[in-house]
Amino acid sequence: MNKVLLIEDDISLQDLIKNYLKNYNFFVEIANNAKEAIEILKKNYFDIIILDLMLPDIDGFDLFKKLKQIKNLPIIISSARGDIGNKIVGFELGADDYLAKPYEPRELVLRIEAVLKRVKKDIIKIDDIQIDEDNRSVIVDGYEVDLTKVEFDLLLYLVKNKGKVISREQIINYLSL
Repeated sequence: MNKVLLIEDDISLQDLIKNYLKNYNFFVEIANNAKEAIEILKKNYFDIIILDLMLPDIDGFDLFKKLKQIKNLPIIISSARGDIGNKIVGFELGADDYLAKPYEPRELVLRIEAVLKRVKKDIIKIDDIQIDEDNRSVIVDGYEVDLTKVEFDLLLYLVKNKGKVISREQIINYLSL
């Protein structure tokens, strides 16, 4: 199940999107404003962020930059500011997609799936464990696990050599590279 952080201050739109995404096996957590979004993101793991630009406490583009500094996750901008100027700024900042309101919820689902397909190439999944090689992160049951560089490298080495007998000497040689 993919986890989505929805940053949207319109309560009726929150409910609509959350319920619709739930039908497509997405878990959605909602933030009503920038402060709440930052706190939620710092404490939890998400696969993708859906960001409204028109928030009560901060400009959406400023929040976009802060979110990317906290965790480099894919972000789809969902905004009523659908003019070409805002779209250009969004893509220049690194948005993975830009969806102008109003839109059909099914289109949002398809865009989320397309973005996740592009960014999840180097993720190894074993039961409830996800290992992201690019971001050097490990997620267990939806929670990010802090590992040192050596711990991460060792885990990755063992996973990639699953089913093989590896000597202590091979592990030491690999880790000392």
